[in-house]
Amino acid sequence: MDQDERLLHASSFGAAAVSYAEHRPDYAEAAVRWALEPASGPRVLDLGAGTGKLTATLIALGAEVIAVEPDPSMLTELRRSLPAVRALPGSAEAIPLPDASVDAVLAGNAMHWFDMSVAGPEIARVLAPGGILAGLWNVMDDRVEWVAGLARVSGSAAIGPRDTPTSWRAETADMHLPKTGVAARFGSPEQAEFPHGQRRTADSLVATIATRAGVLVMPEQEREAALGRIRAFLASRPETADGEFALPMLTAVLRVRRLREPATA
Repeated sequence: MDQDERLLHASSFGAAAVSYAEHRPDYAEAAVRWALEPASGPRVLDLGAGTGKLTATLIALGAEVIAVEPDPSMLTELRRSLPAVRALPGSAEAIPLPDASVDAVLAGNAMHWFDMSVAGPEIARVLAPGGILAGLWNVMDDRVEWVAGLARVSGSAAIGPRDTPTSWRAETADMHLPKTGVAARFGSPEQAEFPHGQRRTADSLVATIATRAGVLVMPEQEREAALGRIRAFLASRPETADGEFALPMLTAVLRVRRLREPATA
């Protein structure tokens, strides 16, 4: 994905902010605990916070959370649902916080949008020495046969390599590194997966998939055709044809520690 395409995808969510808040899953608490485990304190920045899915889990775990989100519509939805949270406009490349002001930076389904050549130094700036950066992704468990079939029918625009456990590790292993010659600001990555799930119906699962960036940027006719194929598949499967079901998922985590000195390029 080139820079223009990445920006188009990253800016696509605002128009679907209400649907995103309604249909996107939260994050497994065990995964969030693991992400925060090495942090030296409770101050956490939820970066690219969207409508507050990860923010809410962090609050439930007792973290002192600041949320930063670039899209005005997503930020409005976050403030509506979590009015007690300090929620600021900003981005990974321009974080509106002082130096060394947080102990951990977490990003839920957002780190792949960051330009780490710029965001890496900026995240390192706001982290206290030895602070933690963690990216979290909810992935559909395609080790389950019907989920693997759903991924095939949906296509990579809706369920891509980063969205399934068979390939998410390779897709995210270097997500914390700059793509240019800028010095790395973080140490060796650790990755882990935690069981998760979401209660869905066929209609609500289609609505969830419709909030994915690759689907949001499709031409309308192409999008409706893709969603129609997914509806037909779900109607054909005994696991999903009638009523509510559990969508098998994992919350996958990439965790790195801020280096005290930038690594030489």
